[in-house]
Amino acid sequence: MKAILFREHGSPDVLEYADFPTPEPAKGRVLVKLHAAALNRVDLFVRAGWPGLNLSLPLILGADGSGEIVALGENVEGWQIGDRVVINANLGCGNCEFCLAGQDNLCKKWNLLGETTRGTYAEFILLPPKQLFRLPDSFDYHAAAAASLVYQTAWHSLITRGKLRAGEKVLIVGASGGVNTASIQIARLTGASPIVVGSDKKKLELAEKLGAEILIDRSKTENWSKEVYKLTHKEGVDVVVDNVGTTFSQSLRALKKGGRLLTVGNTEAPKFEIDNRYIFAKHISILGSTMGTLKDFHEVMSLVTTGKLEAVLDKSFALKDARLAHERLENNEQLGKITLEIG
Repeated sequence: MKAILFREHGSPDVLEYADFPTPEPAKGRVLVKLHAAALNRVDLFVRAGWPGLNLSLPLILGADGSGEIVALGENVEGWQIGDRVVINANLGCGNCEFCLAGQDNLCKKWNLLGETTRGTYAEFILLPPKQLFRLPDSFDYHAAAAASLVYQTAWHSLITRGKLRAGEKVLIVGASGGVNTASIQIARLTGASPIVVGSDKKKLELAEKLGAEILIDRSKTENWSKEVYKLTHKEGVDVVVDNVGTTFSQSLRALKKGGRLLTVGNTEAPKFEIDNRYIFAKHISILGSTMGTLKDFHEVMSLVTTGKLEAVLDKSFALKDARLAHERLENNEQLGKITLEIG
């Protein structure tokens, strides 16, 4: 099969379009022929590498993917060849105490497709059937791939961990990334009021189209936490979604007493300083999470495939042009999710 892989960490130039052995059907596994994959920030981090990251190289990147089942291993029930599916990249072992309790994203042997195991930038992938969600016949493969990781991540953070409620005000730091565009829509669906801080006019226009009620352009308003305070009648917000990291200090200031700061990543830097006085004086909770559970995945993909939530698509590239796709994401040029056309 054809795949995008890398043999050493580095810039997009390390990505190779190469032949790789096609997985063989195995007991308790299904073979999926991929039609689309989607890019995530983690793809850039894994490709570039970081201290302590030890991978089995060459590695095929890609967490998100969708396609059709082309082979079934022994003991696979409930699935047929030809079924259209989208993939859950969150791999729990299924046997540890966390998996058995329905908390598979806390699995002791947790893996992520495209990070600790080979992923979806390829023509085929072999997976346990529990990782699959059946797609309606007419549902677009690219929309499915674009939605799966970011929507389950946002859903677990906002709903499962954050306990978001109708009537609450939600500040989302960032206007056009996958998790942020998902968070805007989930907030609206829940009956909460989304406020978005974005870096330019086009990204804020996208956020407004998705349902953001208040828009703040941080290129014009450096102290956006003060602006949030004013725009909420000096109350602050109930919840902040901050996956940047270095913006935590302003996020803490924007929260009202008893507020929750939610985070699933650090797109700018993993280490930064915060003022602890805001946390204890305002009774603030900082809630981190990674991915979502199998239950979260099925709940949110049901909402996506029935049109209650929508994947925001940017630009699609042929699989062989994954380097160009990485450059677009690395340069923050995207408005929504970048996808790869496979086949």
